[in-house]
Amino acid sequence: MIFVLSPAKSLNETPSDIKEHSDLFFAQDSLKLVKQLKTLDQKKIGKLMNISETLAKVNHGRYKNFKSKFSLTNSLQAIHMFDGDVYTGLDADSFSANDLKFAQKSLRILSGLYGLIRPLDLIQPYRLEMGTRLSNGHGKNLYDFWDTKITEQLNNELEENKSSHLLNLASVEYFKSIKRDLLNKPVIDVDFKENRDGKLKVISFTAKKARGDMGRQIIKNRIKNPEDLKGLNILGYKYVEDGSSENKYLFIK
Repeated sequence: MIFVLSPAKSLNETPSDIKEHSDLFFAQDSLKLVKQLKTLDQKKIGKLMNISETLAKVNHGRYKNFKSKFSLTNSLQAIHMFDGDVYTGLDADSFSANDLKFAQKSLRILSGLYGLIRPLDLIQPYRLEMGTRLSNGHGKNLYDFWDTKITEQLNNELEENKSSHLLNLASVEYFKSIKRDLLNKPVIDVDFKENRDGKLKVISFTAKKARGDMGRQIIKNRIKNPEDLKGLNILGYKYVEDGSSENKYLFIK
């Protein structure tokens, strides 16, 4: 089983002691996007990404200084760079060498700039959400840019790992970059909801942490069979039959 997560806008750029790393699947495609983003001034970066002047300055600088070759001096393993609620739940700092080895096979991170990332792939700091309307040679947005590439690579990964399913722990925005109808394996979607005054609601902050925590438990417990997810306690969220189906698991707190 392979599971996918969204990236994070919050980044940790503190160098890691871990030297082991891997290379991106789509580095050359990413550099095409970077080349285009380098042509935008700070104001246009801010408008494109709908971010503050301070963040526009930071990200304009990131793209201006972006290097064509990824190395341990200008990049960091993705699993250590991404921060935020999902990655707080994932808690990669607690991973052993064997945990990282399993994660490298089972976890894939979706990205507007990099397409599809393995945990140990080297990435440079960036901000580019998948939903960004960046016109490019393939269309009007990043979904057009990536087209079927992410899906095709996932099919290769699913086949190579002899995976029975793709587990979706990503947001709607990011999972839209995958063409469900072209996948060779079924998808299992997971919902995390809380019972608030008799009504089931998605609480964004805790749901994001729960996605990461489920990923952490998959890695720590070497879970390969989706059925084994049903017995997990995910930060107080527990699987319920009512509301679940073969391809959709509902966890309620």
